[in-house]
Amino acid sequence: MITIMLVEDQALLRDAMNTLLGLETDLEVVFKCEDGDQAKQFIENECLTEQSVPLPDIILSDIEMPNLSGLGLAQWVSERGIASKFVIMTTFAKPGYVQRALSYGAQGFILKEASSDYLVNSIRQIASGKRIIDPELALMALGETDPLSEKERKALALVSEGMKTQDIADKLFLSTGTVRNYLSEAISKLQASNRIDAARIAKQKGWL
Repeated sequence: MITIMLVEDQALLRDAMNTLLGLETDLEVVFKCEDGDQAKQFIENECLTEQSVPLPDIILSDIEMPNLSGLGLAQWVSERGIASKFVIMTTFAKPGYVQRALSYGAQGFILKEASSDYLVNSIRQIASGKRIIDPELALMALGETDPLSEKERKALALVSEGMKTQDIADKLFLSTGTVRNYLSEAISKLQASNRIDAARIAKQKGWL
């Protein structure tokens, strides 16, 4: 039996996928989470303790979610050395998303428009050790390279949330001068007119 943690913020879609996967005799959704933060907390509190429940074989996650995105969850899973195989399923085929997912060790990247048969068969292949990336998405990932450093990306992400320099500095435990330097570098790298424009460009390309 292949066990799956399903991470999706839209309740209707989450329930529909749970029902769909439950029709397969060799697949079982054992955990359902509404965002990456809830998934992270569940793994920490239920799977990584002395009285632990087994980690799921597959973490099947959306990307754009509140609190902690699918990419943020993938990064955390990778950094913690979690054995579960990570699969991204999303509507958004942005080059930056694919590149970052692969850099975080994701074993699958599947578009939500794919057929249910493709999804089910992909999960089985990934569980057996294969990596499944749609060929079109793989080619897309070979395109533009993300020029942002991790610190520049974090600062821009907070800009996109409407935060001011001082607030960003407080959030990241940095000086305002350092934050300004990060934002200036990001603006230059993206050939943007200002920090708002830089955040827009980075988000459009999937680098945030």
